[in-house]
Amino acid sequence: MVPELSRVPGLLGEISRRRYSEVFGLEGLEWAVPAVAPPSFSQALRLPGLSLIAEIKRKSPSQGEIAVELEAARVAQAYAAGGARAISVLTEPHYFAGSDQDLLEVRQAVDLPVLRKDFIVHPVQMAQARAMGASAVLLIVAILGGLTQPYLKLAGEQGLDALVEVHDEAELEVALAAGARMVGVNNRNLADLSIDRATAPRLGQVARRAGFAGLLVAESGYSDPAQLAQIEDVFDAVLIGSSLARSSHWQAAAARMTGR
Repeated sequence: MVPELSRVPGLLGEISRRRYSEVFGLEGLEWAVPAVAPPSFSQALRLPGLSLIAEIKRKSPSQGEIAVELEAARVAQAYAAGGARAISVLTEPHYFAGSDQDLLEVRQAVDLPVLRKDFIVHPVQMAQARAMGASAVLLIVAILGGLTQPYLKLAGEQGLDALVEVHDEAELEVALAAGARMVGVNNRNLADLSIDRATAPRLGQVARRAGFAGLLVAESGYSDPAQLAQIEDVFDAVLIGSSLARSSHWQAAAARMTGR
């Protein structure tokens, strides 16, 4: 059950197809499930106020090098001390300089739930995420399309929460029809990589008017607490990567966004 990646445009398609070429060979391997279940990602986001998901991020296609020498475990501990309620770990190696090892180290370093942020293009990646101790995975509607619902089901069977990412109205419709209980709205345009922070408030309101009572997460473009006023009445959480990771004072940077 693999998405039709030839239809995915631009850089997103390029990354997705490369990722598939790497994970295809993992099919059929056995993945040991950790004896202790990881903390719940969704429960962390249900706590009062706007939850911070702080991201371990070394570089990106849009910004180049952000924090290449970043030590995942150390930064995750600082984020936790600064009030983050969950940690997002990029595990894609080529465009974001992430690794599975980062996730393993973060899982050992903090008691917070961990999101495996990657380009999920094959079911084996979810079994792998569960074995590494992830609490949740990212499912991108622009990649999965009509397979969003089956992949949601697979995530649940693995004991994983799924953050279903959308960036326009059509993708939001797919996510809601698929039964997503946690929707991430990406302010980044996946075609030209530009950011429009009006996207999350707009789509968040559309989702709520459609009767969506699940969790909403705003993604991309947040660097100042004042910017969160646009989303705090509708959204449950915000995912922040570049502006936090770039800081050499990670605890203070997280505390500034959480109001600690």
